[in-house]
Amino acid sequence: MQFINHLTIVLVLFFLFSAGSCIRWHMQPNSFKCFREELRQNVLVKGVYVVNTVNGQTIDYVIKDSKNHVLSQKEDISSGKFSFSIENDDVCEICFISKVTNKHSAVLQDIFLDIKTGIEAKNSEAEDEATKLKPLELSLKNVQELSQDIIIEFSDMKTRADNLRKSTRNRIICFGIITIISLITLSAWQVYYLKQHFKVIKLID
Repeated sequence: MQFINHLTIVLVLFFLFSAGSCIRWHMQPNSFKCFREELRQNVLVKGVYVVNTVNGQTIDYVIKDSKNHVLSQKEDISSGKFSFSIENDDVCEICFISKVTNKHSAVLQDIFLDIKTGIEAKNSEAEDEATKLKPLELSLKNVQELSQDIIIEFSDMKTRADNLRKSTRNRIICFGIITIISLITLSAWQVYYLKQHFKVIKLID
């Protein structure tokens, strides 16, 4: 319980649809640091991490989606890689957790994290295959993958535009209905007012 009470969390939002990002930080003993990443459907994510190991201290990592499903995890890490993809658009969380067994010698630990998504992750995955491909074949492969990413992006943009048009159309319809009701109410009030006025001046019974 004391360990939990000493935990601190830093949430950093960064969007990596088709780009890479790397970060280095000093990890406080008995703490954890999390990164949230918004991802599109079927986008490949690859990560490389390097941890400055310290006797009596360990670093674990765990990657979960918004439904708390574990996508990847490992305990007592020093250096390594991870990769995953998701079936639907979602926000994933990558957490690094520091645990200290000897509190008297607890020190900061240096951690480096490099994350690639989309086309960069695919290029990284295909590095070994690239040596077997001719330059023209490699260029065609990259163009094909880039085209697929562009098609997915345009599809997402079209969906957002359709949703925006539907929302705007609904607002216009609601505004029109409210305007008509207001005009009818105002007209009825004017008729009633004029009728009362004419009664006062005895133009009508």
